[in-house]
Amino acid sequence: MFIQIFVEVCLPILVLIGLGVGLDRLFGLDLKTLVKLNLYLFVPAFILVRLSTSDLAGVIGLRVVAFTVSVILSMGAISWIVCAIRRLPPGERYAMKLSTMIYNSGNWGIPLMSLAFSELGAVVQVFVLATMNLTSFSLGIFLANAGSNERKGWFLPILRQPSPYAILIALILRAMDNPLEEVAFLWAPLSYLADGLVAFALLTLGVQLSKTRPPTPRGTLGITLFIRLIGGPIVAAGLTRLFEFEGEIAAILIVGAAAPTAVNTALLAHEFKADHRFAAAAVLYSTLFAAVIITVLLAVLRAGWIPWAMP
Repeated sequence: MFIQIFVEVCLPILVLIGLGVGLDRLFGLDLKTLVKLNLYLFVPAFILVRLSTSDLAGVIGLRVVAFTVSVILSMGAISWIVCAIRRLPPGERYAMKLSTMIYNSGNWGIPLMSLAFSELGAVVQVFVLATMNLTSFSLGIFLANAGSNERKGWFLPILRQPSPYAILIALILRAMDNPLEEVAFLWAPLSYLADGLVAFALLTLGVQLSKTRPPTPRGTLGITLFIRLIGGPIVAAGLTRLFEFEGEIAAILIVGAAAPTAVNTALLAHEFKADHRFAAAAVLYSTLFAAVIITVLLAVLRAGWIPWAMP
């Protein structure tokens, strides 16, 4: 079972990431350009298309949003306690919080849900992704800025990001039965971009990991990885009971919470002069270890060991 899950779910993701690593080693690809294409084209288009056409009921969607916020805050509380006990310096403290709270629900989570679950996986993940995008470019910027010696204003960077506007437009279109679907010259390009997110995002992640020169995963970094990859699904399992999620939706949310640290955390830490080396190392190691953790977690769920979360 473990081998089958790894080959069918995690290996395709790792192959595309590996292609990104290989292409960067051969051609020295420009990471900033790839990231901008993700943030300003593929992710907003994906959110707009999937959120506006999602069959998931609005009430359930709001519960998924509330659940995701609860996971983020729980991870933040655990990290805060660990930071206080270890008395970490500001840069490392805020980098740790970034690395545990904001997880990769986009260029890892979307492909994972598409491979591991039915069509419902990607639909639920859209709401998680929308929430995580808002968090990344609000709370994430605040944390990266707070850990910097060169603090910048953080409202303007938030306003410059297209994803919050894509969420707003998608919700408006959703309320109007999405008339944009009838405008072929706009809807077709948006659909092409949305369909291309999975492959392009994983290639971008590979390029990001190729350019990372991390420290060894021990000490504070090791604790950070444990909180993100082990603590995340444990907290999520408890919260699915609290929010009364059952069946496949509960399984999707639990697996989603075991996602690695989001690439955006390293970019934000670099932009705002926080401990970006720590953040980049958390991205690299959590991405590598997540393949094993998620394989085991899917096996546990499919074996029925979490009775209320059956995929």
